[in-house]
Amino acid sequence: MNKRVIAHLDMDAFFASVEEVTTPRFLGKPIVVGSEIINGRGRGVVSTANYAARKYGIHSAMPITLAWQLSQEAKRKGLEEVIFLPVDFELYHKVSAHVLEIIKRHCDSVEQASVDEFYFDLTPAETFSHSAEYENDIGWAGNFKKAEAVCRKIKKEIRETEKVTCSIGIGPNKLIAKIAAGMKKPDGMMVVQEKEVQDFLNPLGIRELPGIGPKTAEFLYKKDIRIISDLLKFSREGLKDMMGKHGESIFDKIRGIDDSPITQFHQVKSIGEQTTFNQNTLEPLIIYDYLEKLSGGVWQSFIKSDFTVFNTITIIVRFADFETKTSSKSFKEGIGKDNKKKLEIEILKLMLPFLDKRANPKRKLLRLVGVRIEKLVK
Repeated sequence: MNKRVIAHLDMDAFFASVEEVTTPRFLGKPIVVGSEIINGRGRGVVSTANYAARKYGIHSAMPITLAWQLSQEAKRKGLEEVIFLPVDFELYHKVSAHVLEIIKRHCDSVEQASVDEFYFDLTPAETFSHSAEYENDIGWAGNFKKAEAVCRKIKKEIRETEKVTCSIGIGPNKLIAKIAAGMKKPDGMMVVQEKEVQDFLNPLGIRELPGIGPKTAEFLYKKDIRIISDLLKFSREGLKDMMGKHGESIFDKIRGIDDSPITQFHQVKSIGEQTTFNQNTLEPLIIYDYLEKLSGGVWQSFIKSDFTVFNTITIIVRFADFETKTSSKSFKEGIGKDNKKKLEIEILKLMLPFLDKRANPKRKLLRLVGVRIEKLVK
């Protein structure tokens, strides 16, 4: 059996890059794509900032108002002002589909992880459908060399046809490929062979490891654990005791172990929508109005889908201090396409405790609400 050769392709500042290509006068200018901003204020976050905007300290997931403030600081220093644009998902999905087509011309087994991320299997004799194109130059012995040649062709075709760039990581599994892709952004490529995995991982900061977010990292920093090699001194049980069940997966990840397959088709697991209020509120009539619109949007998506029943309803609530909670209810018989009223009633029931002291004892104002239906059945 051949050892796996997996690639991870990550588009560079994708939304902003596509906007630059679509509108030539934006080319080379600092661009932020995200929530609507009016008179320097907005309620959402940055979806993507291009590399010119990142020089101002702006990054994805940053509150859009803070991004505006940084833009104005740069302007006062004589730097170019940031261009703020709304999200255009239809445009981005169109370009994403073209990128997927390019990858599939070179490889049979492709997983689209998101609109701008793709995994593909370049393991010889298993998923390569176009091996003859590269075999004469390299030969099957150079598995990673062959994979690198394929990826360079893919990068070149994306740049020439879509006028945007991507970064690619190549490794023995999805975990290593993803980390490697992030190491060489923008427009880069990095190859990590199996024998190089541990040396590659050891000096990396713990935040480079998928699964270690800001809160976990802060917890580990307090224990003077800053790089991946610092975690190697702990046994599997030791990590489990320190980090809970999550510690077991971390034990494997810090050793570069990942057997997850390339999944070519993702089953839809939920349908949902959410919205951020123009102003933080706890006013029932305002919240109910938003919930009615959200449930209507979710219902329409459900009606248009191939699913016939859903078994769980979930609401999402984000308070003014950004604390986020969810509440769910499941149904043995499920809810079908003839029972919209049931969805609306159950959503209101789930929301009511957040409007009083049952689920909101400090009576905190709400910033965002969301509605999601889950456990969909065809």
